[in-house]
Amino acid sequence: MPKLKLPILQPLTDSLFSENQLDISVLRLDTLHPFVSGNKVYKLKYNLEAFQNSGMEVLVTFGGAYSNHIVATAAACKEKGIPCIGIIRGDELNEDSNSRLRFASDCGMKLHFIKRESYRQLLTVTDRIDAQVKELIPGTFNRLLYILPEGGAGELAVQGCREIVQEIPGDFSFICCACGTGTTLAGISSALKPGQKAIGIPVLRGESFLKNDILKMNGGLTNFELLQEYHFGGYAKSDPELETFCHTFTEKHDLPLEPVYTGKLFYGILDKIQKNYFPSSSSLVIVHTGGILQELGCA
Repeated sequence: MPKLKLPILQPLTDSLFSENQLDISVLRLDTLHPFVSGNKVYKLKYNLEAFQNSGMEVLVTFGGAYSNHIVATAAACKEKGIPCIGIIRGDELNEDSNSRLRFASDCGMKLHFIKRESYRQLLTVTDRIDAQVKELIPGTFNRLLYILPEGGAGELAVQGCREIVQEIPGDFSFICCACGTGTTLAGISSALKPGQKAIGIPVLRGESFLKNDILKMNGGLTNFELLQEYHFGGYAKSDPELETFCHTFTEKHDLPLEPVYTGKLFYGILDKIQKNYFPSSSSLVIVHTGGILQELGCA
């Protein structure tokens, strides 16, 4: 796994921005690493440190078939020599179902596939998750397991995501990011100065609990807003309009987007600019949280 690069703050120019007297920049976390993509660097940082200091034997985490978190965790654990297990939603899957699962397996992550209903039940009873995993997977009963939540969420991930704000030189009015679990936004909002505001674009549909989850993670700070109308039908859902937007934006600005997270983020922010949501003379930092993985290969 190559050494991490420093993040780039890339200015973004467009007549739409100048007409509204807005200064727009993109924090390119997608350039940090080819496999530990974007915000995953920050979400995993303190979890991996905690594992290495805990005396635990195996790291266990969870995800879907196309999870960036599974890819990032597998790559990071290979680099650090950490034994790891990925519990994958979907018992119809296997290690060769797609390039991401194959990559994780090639990196040494042991994949265990379970029924979707069982997966939901497993994550619901969080106080018994260690025991449930041991019941589920042969050979883990007598081992000390470090449980890393789905998507890398949790207090240590929030701690890491606070450091995203430290990567930005100078001042800004708004900082914007896509939201799944809300962990990244919680970390960012807890590191803001007075007068600064975080904007989140949820990529899941109807996640009414997300605001309360973020408030629990960021200590009750209300310096953020969720713009719920840009999910395009739900997680990993898209349509021709969003696909066209991602392609056109990438060509115009030399900035790669994908429709799961970053496409929805940039679509939503540009739509809000057109609707005069942001006061003139504001400065915005849009956080590119990755999701564009280079050709997968775990040599």
